[in-house]
Amino acid sequence: MRLHRLDITAFGPFGHSQSVDFDVLSAAGIFLLHGPTGAGKTSVLDAVCYALYGSVPGARQSSQGMNLRSDHAETRTRTEVRLELTVAGRRLEITRQPPWERPKLRGKGTTIDKSQTWLREYDGIAGRWRDRSRSHQEIGEEITQLLGMSREQFCQVVLLPQGDFARFLRADAEARGRLLGRLFDTQRFADVEKRLAENRRATEARVREGDAALLADAHRMQQEAGAAMELPDLTPGDPGLPETVLGAAAVARSTAREYLTAAHCRLAAAEASHADARRTLDDVRELARLQSRFAEAQQRAALLREREGVHREAQERMERARKAEAVAPALELREAAEKEHRRAADTEARARGLLDGAQADADADSLATAARRAAGELGALESARRAEQRLADLAEERSGLDRQERADEDVLREADTWLSGWDVLRAALQSRMDTAQEAATRAEQLAVQREPARKRLTAARTRDELAADLTQAQERARAARQCALDARAEWLELKEQRLNGIAAELAAHLADGEPCAVCGATEHPAPARKASGHVDREREDRALATCRRAEEQRAEAEQRLGAVRESLAAATAEAGDMPTARLAAEAQELEQEYAGARRRASALHAAHEELRRIEREREQRLADRQQAAVRAASRLTRREDLGREQGLLERELLQARGTAGSVAERAAQLERQAVLLTDAADAARAAEDAAQRLKDADARLADAAYRAGFDTPRAAAAALLHDAAHRDLQHRLDAWQTEDAAVRSLLAEADTATAAQQPPADTAAAEHAAAEAERRLREAASARDAAAHRRTELDRLSRRATEAVRRLAPLRDAYDRVARLAALTAGTSADNERKMRLESYVLAARLEQVAAAASLRLQRMSSGRYTLVHSDDRTGRGRSGLGLHVVDAWTGRERDTATLSGGETFFASLALALGLADVVTDEAGGVRLDTLFIDEGFGSLDDQTLDEVLDVLDSLRERDRAVGIVSHVADLRRRIPAQLEVRKGRAGSSVRLRTGADAWGG
Repeated sequence: MRLHRLDITAFGPFGHSQSVDFDVLSAAGIFLLHGPTGAGKTSVLDAVCYALYGSVPGARQSSQGMNLRSDHAETRTRTEVRLELTVAGRRLEITRQPPWERPKLRGKGTTIDKSQTWLREYDGIAGRWRDRSRSHQEIGEEITQLLGMSREQFCQVVLLPQGDFARFLRADAEARGRLLGRLFDTQRFADVEKRLAENRRATEARVREGDAALLADAHRMQQEAGAAMELPDLTPGDPGLPETVLGAAAVARSTAREYLTAAHCRLAAAEASHADARRTLDDVRELARLQSRFAEAQQRAALLREREGVHREAQERMERARKAEAVAPALELREAAEKEHRRAADTEARARGLLDGAQADADADSLATAARRAAGELGALESARRAEQRLADLAEERSGLDRQERADEDVLREADTWLSGWDVLRAALQSRMDTAQEAATRAEQLAVQREPARKRLTAARTRDELAADLTQAQERARAARQCALDARAEWLELKEQRLNGIAAELAAHLADGEPCAVCGATEHPAPARKASGHVDREREDRALATCRRAEEQRAEAEQRLGAVRESLAAATAEAGDMPTARLAAEAQELEQEYAGARRRASALHAAHEELRRIEREREQRLADRQQAAVRAASRLTRREDLGREQGLLERELLQARGTAGSVAERAAQLERQAVLLTDAADAARAAEDAAQRLKDADARLADAAYRAGFDTPRAAAAALLHDAAHRDLQHRLDAWQTEDAAVRSLLAEADTATAAQQPPADTAAAEHAAAEAERRLREAASARDAAAHRRTELDRLSRRATEAVRRLAPLRDAYDRVARLAALTAGTSADNERKMRLESYVLAARLEQVAAAASLRLQRMSSGRYTLVHSDDRTGRGRSGLGLHVVDAWTGRERDTATLSGGETFFASLALALGLADVVTDEAGGVRLDTLFIDEGFGSLDDQTLDEVLDVLDSLRERDRAVGIVSHVADLRRRIPAQLEVRKGRAGSSVRLRTGADAWGG
């Protein structure tokens, strides 16, 4: 990187535009930047840093950059820094303007312009500058990428602050680590340490979780095994936890299997005992059953003997019922024939009762003949019925034509009435539309006038408020000015009084034999004495502070007064001189007129819609009137046709009706007569057939009763049993016979008879013995089940624990590996003998490179006496790796850098800074730094050392490198011909450039 030109305007102490031609200064290789304290030498370097990075080093940069502006600059001059440089083979021009609070272009007051940045690049082929970007972010990223350094690295490497490196020499390891960490960006190594520590904690947590789960399984196994398993006190993380748990589990499983074998043996013995008891109980119960059965059989036999007579009567009754069953079909046939004959006779009587006169006594054939005659006459009336229906339809159609005629007359009357007022209605709607349209136009005109009227009214109210505020602000400003004048007068008066009595104040510090600070005499024959009311320095300072506060209050009051005046002028310009009340009345009148116009204009849409509606209604009524006229003509023709057809039908029906009122009435009479005659004929024939079948059934019944052995059919009917009685009787006979056979069988059984001869069975004793055997069996089975469950659960938990141990093994290995790495990088491992953290190790390597590069220049500056060496030794309880010692070739010993003298510290820190610049440059990718600045520190060197230091700096000019020295040392102005002088004055600082030919520029 090589600087070519720097242009500064209203920046720092520079109130006017200043230019620095670095090409002229760099031609000499070494150039001097000098000037009085506070002139702005550091501000030149700040401008370079601000142009590159948009901020200045250290605390001089505020959050918005407002303090970069020069207090000497004119109000309308904007702060600007422009830097032209070459970096990475590209010639660039960077222009930056920080935020600026400037006066408003119109009116009074100020406004803030945002910061701006431009980047241009010189096109050597085209011979002109090309714009590249105006984005702060893009320019910052591109410059940082081209330089390969952050702002902090740039300030340490290019601007070489000697004070920082002097502190670096005397600093402890932690302070050196913080500086080197910022320069070499070793945060990534600290992140590695942090990441490894986090991995160690996470892996340890997972191992502890696995151990806790394994320990929980062990406790569950202990609960299952009981006293058979002993488990020592263990905690998650114990090294021998897996082996202890698995060993205890193996012992518990073996014991559980032994318990299970013993439980099986006890269960087998209990089962055999239980089987014997159950067999004994079964035998006793069987004996008791046989004895009870024999006694029951004897009771049942006695009961059968008591009921033997009833059984014989039932047998005789069943025998008569079996004989009567042969007569039952004839009886059923005779009953059915008798029922049918009664129904046929009743039907015939009802049918004949509906007939008139001689027809009621006629035989079946005569009735059938009369029915056929009525049916023939009914068929001849079918055509007359259709004619009668048509006549009714014609009457309905004529009634419809009458209703339609009346409706059309109403339509015509309403249409004529409505159309007669059409012209008047249309004219009225058109008038309403014209009025509403005029109101809409007026409303649009008033809407344009409303907003200006509102603004003028608001401005007038603001004007009135500010007019009242102006009086108060003027009064406060006058009071503040008077207070400031009084405070200043009091301060000047006190200052004059103090100056008049300053001799007495100086005499108070005189001592015999010591020279006077004014005349230098050692004798003080008549020292001045303080007069009454003497003003001392403290009182003068209080008066000065009061004066300054009063000045600040005055400036603040005048600023407020100016703001009120500016706002009042703006409000007056907008509102004019018209009174507020009048403006309010005009605005209210305008609003009322506007609201009225809007209300009247709102009727326009409704009038349009009403006009369209009545036009559609007019068209509809005209169409209705025309359709009514057409329907009237068609009705006249239809009435004539219906009249002719009606006359023909009436003549035809007159012949068909006869004496009846209508054809339908005549047809109904014939239809009813035919039905009655047909029903009567059918009923007469059915009665004759039923009487014949009844005679036949009586003959068959008498024959069947005789053959069955009964004297009369009535006796046979009495011997019959109905189904329920027959079933009940048969059931009693069957039950008697079944009971008798069962009792004979029971009494004939040999086992039952033998059991009856034995003593009574003791069932209760046998049941008690069986219950006791069953209880012992249940206890043995429960013990066996518990042992089996314990063995199964222990096997399951053991397999689970074994799987957990197998699963935790690689996790433990990973934890051991991560823990070793974390401890190694954190410097706590036993393998890390020097207790160096990873970041410290990297920084130690960088410090070793810096010390080696610095020693090359330090040996030359110190005439071969001093060499910087890096040390890995620990200091106190801290960690090693960042120690820095100086080797004195005259004594051959190492000593601490804090023992160097002031001059030695300077050139040692300068060598260290130059070495650091070389290492950081290599770290940044080998970016060439053609321009360097060294700030202060040369005043502590003697002439010989100064010559050696300048020789070293002169060696930096190799390959066209330029070095700028910032210093107050007057001897450097004689030794370095190329100089940039910074001068300060009341109007701000300025720069002056001088080369070997004494050519000066501003």
